[in-house]
Amino acid sequence: MQTMDDADPPSGQQPAIADYGFLSDCHSAALVDRSGSVDWWCVPRFDSPSVLGRLLDPAAGHWALRPVDDFTSERSYIGDTQVLRTVFRTPTGVVSVTDALLLEPGARGHEIGLRSPHMLLRRVEGRQGTVRMGTDFSPRMEYGRTEPNLRQIHGGVEAKGGPVTLTLSTQVPLRLEDGSVLSEFDVATADVVDLRLSYVPSFGRASDVAGVPSLEDTLDGWTSWTAQHTGYNGDFPEQVRRSSLVLQGLTYGPSGAIVAAATTSLPETMGGELNFDYRYAWLRDLSLTLRSLWLAACPNEPERFFAWLAESAGHVRRELVQIMYGVEGERDLTEHVLEHLGGYRESAPVRVGNEAWKQNQLDVFGEVLDAAHLLESQLGQFTQPVQQLLVALANRAADTWQQRDAGMWEARDQHRHYTSSKVMCWVALDRAVDLAPRLGAEADPDAWAKARDAVRSAVLDRAWSEQAGAYTGAFGSDDLDASVLLLPLVGFLPPDDERMRGTVEAIERELTDGGLVRRWPSDPSGFLICTYWLVECLALAGQLDRARSWFLSATGHANDLGLLAEEADPQTGELLGNFPQAFSHVGLINAAWRLGQPAADQS
Repeated sequence: MQTMDDADPPSGQQPAIADYGFLSDCHSAALVDRSGSVDWWCVPRFDSPSVLGRLLDPAAGHWALRPVDDFTSERSYIGDTQVLRTVFRTPTGVVSVTDALLLEPGARGHEIGLRSPHMLLRRVEGRQGTVRMGTDFSPRMEYGRTEPNLRQIHGGVEAKGGPVTLTLSTQVPLRLEDGSVLSEFDVATADVVDLRLSYVPSFGRASDVAGVPSLEDTLDGWTSWTAQHTGYNGDFPEQVRRSSLVLQGLTYGPSGAIVAAATTSLPETMGGELNFDYRYAWLRDLSLTLRSLWLAACPNEPERFFAWLAESAGHVRRELVQIMYGVEGERDLTEHVLEHLGGYRESAPVRVGNEAWKQNQLDVFGEVLDAAHLLESQLGQFTQPVQQLLVALANRAADTWQQRDAGMWEARDQHRHYTSSKVMCWVALDRAVDLAPRLGAEADPDAWAKARDAVRSAVLDRAWSEQAGAYTGAFGSDDLDASVLLLPLVGFLPPDDERMRGTVEAIERELTDGGLVRRWPSDPSGFLICTYWLVECLALAGQLDRARSWFLSATGHANDLGLLAEEADPQTGELLGNFPQAFSHVGLINAAWRLGQPAADQS
C-alpha cells in the first residue's frame, strides 16, 4: 500500500522501478507510478522519443493525477488486461483512477494492436465521500529537450512542440502555468471524470483509426486476446497468464516484433554506467520467447514473428548477420548519449540506440533455427524467404563457429570463444539437419552434420575446466558463467550427465546470492532469467523441490502487479534494469511449465 510520504521520494528521486505499472497499446508503452504519475510515454512507437520522461530526469516531463490531501493507494490490473486501476483513500473519501492506452475500437483477439489511436485515458471515479483531486500535466517532447507551446482550446489544452502535438481533453477546468497544465477538482460518489491525452504528428497524418476509442472497447479487446490463450494447464497459471500479457504488451502490433523492454537506460547497478536501450527486437530472445508463447498457449504469434524476421533480414549473403532490429525491421540502431538527461537516480549515461547491432554474436544462428524447429508444425510451409534465411544461418554457423565473438552478454571489451555461442552454433546445425527436407534445394545436411559434430567435440574438450569442476563461460577459462545452464535446456547434454550435474552444482554454490543467480562471479546483480534457467536445469534433473524453491525466490521479486525487470539487487531485492523485461517473463513461463512436467516428459 502506498502512502503520501512514500509517493514523494526525497531529493527529487524517482520512485523505485518496482513502483511502476505498465500500460501498452501494442505500439507504445507508458509507465505510471503508485502515486498516479505517468513518468514515461514514448509515442507513437516503443522507441520514439519520450513526451513524458521523468523516469530518466526530473525535468523530462510527467503527468500526475492524484488526491490533493494525504492518501494511501493500492492498485491492480482489471482482470486479464493491460488496464490499471489505482484506488486512493483519503480522510474525506475514496476514488479510483483507471489508466489505459486505448486500443482501436472493435479490435478483438489477435487483431488488437494492429492500429492504435495513440491515446492515454485516465478515468477518475468517485467511490465514497468527496475527494479533492489535482492534476499536473507537464509534457516535454524529444526526451525533455522541448517545452511545448500550450494553448487552451475548446474542451481542453493543446501542447505543440517540434514534431509532436498532444491534446488533453476533459470536462474539468484547466489553467496554464509555467509550462504546465494544472487543475484541482472535486470528485463525489458516483462521479466520473475522464482526462484523455491524444497524440498526433505535428506535420503528418493523424491515426487512421475509425470510431471513438473507449475504455470499454479496450477492456473487451484485452479480454478477448486472453480468451484465445486458455490452453496452458501447467503450474503457476496466474503468473504465466500475466507474463504472456506482458509479452503481448511488448509486441509491436503491425509487425509482430517483440521488444526486449519498454524502457531505455534503467541501470543494471544503481549509479552505474551499464545503461542501455532495450526498445528493440533481439534475435537472441526469439527461441525462448516463442517457446514461452507456445507453452502459454499463444499459437498465432510465431508465424507473424518469422514473417517479420525474414523481411527484416532480407537476403543474407556475406554481410554480418545482425542480432537485433527496430520494430519495423530497421537495421541502423546507432547509439548516442542524451547528455542533457541525468539518468534514473543519477545513473548516467542515458543512451538511445544500441551499438550491439554491430556486434558479431554467433549464438543468434541457433536461436532462430531452434525456434523454427520447435514451432515447425505451427509455421506450416516455410516461405521462400524463410527457407533462404534458415539455410543462410546454418551455413554461417558451419563457416564461422570457430571465430571469437561478443557473446550473449554483449561484451564491449574484447571477443572470446564463448561456450554459449559455440553451443548455439551446434543448435543451429543440429536443427538445420532435422529441418533440411523443408529447406529447399540449397539445404546441405551432410556438411551441417559434419560441422555440428566438430562443434560438439570442441565444446566438450575446451569448455571444461578441471579447476572449476564445471563447463565455464569461455574456452580455456576457469570462470563460471550462468549462460552454460543452457546446455541441457537446448539438448546439448542430458541433465544427468556427470559433468553437467557438476556444472549446475558449481553455479548453484558459487553464483547464487540472495535467492538469485549472478551471470558471473563479479556480477553485482542477480539476473532473473539465469535464475529461471537454474530452475529448469534442476527440474530436468528431477530435483523438483529445489527447482520450485528457486522459482518462488525469483518470482518473489516481481512487483505487486506481477512485473519483472531484468535484474534485482541480491541484498535489498530492489528491481534493477529495464522494465518490464521480456526475457525475465519468458524465463518465468518456461520454468513454470518445466515444473509441471512429469519426469518422462521433460524434454
